[in-house]
Amino acid sequence: MAAKKKNNSYQELLAAMDVLEREKGIKKDVIIDALTDALANAYKKNYDDNNARVEVVIDDQTGAFKVYAFKKVVEEVSNPIEEISLRDALMVSHGYELGDDLRQEVTPANFGRIAAQTAKNVVLQKLREEERRIVYDKYKRLQDDLVDGEVAREDKRYIYINLGGGVEAAMNKHDQMPNEHYRVHDHVQVYVTRVLEETKGPQVFVSRTAPDLLKRLFEKEVPEISQGIVEIKGIVREAGDRAKVAVFSRDSNVDPVGTCVGPRGSRIQAIVNQLGGENIDIVKYEEDPELFIQNALNPAEVKEVLFDENNGEVEELEQTDENGEARQRVHHGCTVIVPDNQLSLAIGKRGQNVRLAAQLTGYSLDIKPLSELDNLTTDDESDEAVEKFEE
Repeated sequence: MAAKKKNNSYQELLAAMDVLEREKGIKKDVIIDALTDALANAYKKNYDDNNARVEVVIDDQTGAFKVYAFKKVVEEVSNPIEEISLRDALMVSHGYELGDDLRQEVTPANFGRIAAQTAKNVVLQKLREEERRIVYDKYKRLQDDLVDGEVAREDKRYIYINLGGGVEAAMNKHDQMPNEHYRVHDHVQVYVTRVLEETKGPQVFVSRTAPDLLKRLFEKEVPEISQGIVEIKGIVREAGDRAKVAVFSRDSNVDPVGTCVGPRGSRIQAIVNQLGGENIDIVKYEEDPELFIQNALNPAEVKEVLFDENNGEVEELEQTDENGEARQRVHHGCTVIVPDNQLSLAIGKRGQNVRLAAQLTGYSLDIKPLSELDNLTTDDESDEAVEKFEE
């Protein structure tokens, strides 16, 4: 009767392994490997053989297991747990010699109860690990992409977004839009910035302020971008307030700015609505830096761009890197001349327009009114410039 009950337990273990492999994708041999290691440790712990070399073998057809101990064949035994004398070894088999490992079955009669509990714990642990791995793999694939979620709760550091399937993503303060107020059960679209594999399960971090969130919204709303006809060359944002997006068309018959704006502004308006009214300037990208700078300062009119003579030279910065060495950068700067009545428009509220344009183009921009042109050039250059603007 006891043997029959034991056989049933073995069959139940195999059946559980089959279900996990079929429904959860956890391979049977992975569970068996983990289970044999766990049973070997359980044997050592429960039978005072912590120093013993043991091996547990599980029959993957019947589920039956056996415990084997290994002992070194020696002339004189000093440690009976790890060693066996040559005389005793020869009583087991005449083939043993000094230095061989003797393998003996040592399965305790009452080891079944311990084995059953160990097997249960191993299976549950593997199930938890697999569930964490599935979640990690899913959101790792979604890193740098948009996902939909629902505001779940908030603490001093994060707002937690429920992404479904028992997964909560964390959104830090700097990743939250300053013009938005998040309430429990609010539906939000967020950008997955990082997925970390932690001991307690994967940790997903999301953002509403990342520039690439805006890029993904454009890809969703503008088919020409996802098709590769129109390319986004750069995005800069002051999230919740204003953004500039540089776009380029690979097809001369396609206007990249008009394409992104859409009929009657429908495409850009859909994106603006997703961002709580954030203003978005769509800028045509140009290889010529002068034209690109002019476009980037839109809606201001630009009269002239005067590039610094030392452009391209390496500058030493005051800050040092992690090795204590001075940081360097290549100088890119220019003075931008605008009509006097366009000066405030070019600079923008709190310097926002010129600041975003500088970030987008990679140039340090110094905005000057046309009336100061004489102070910026030589007399000959000034006369030529004034004649040019008076024409």
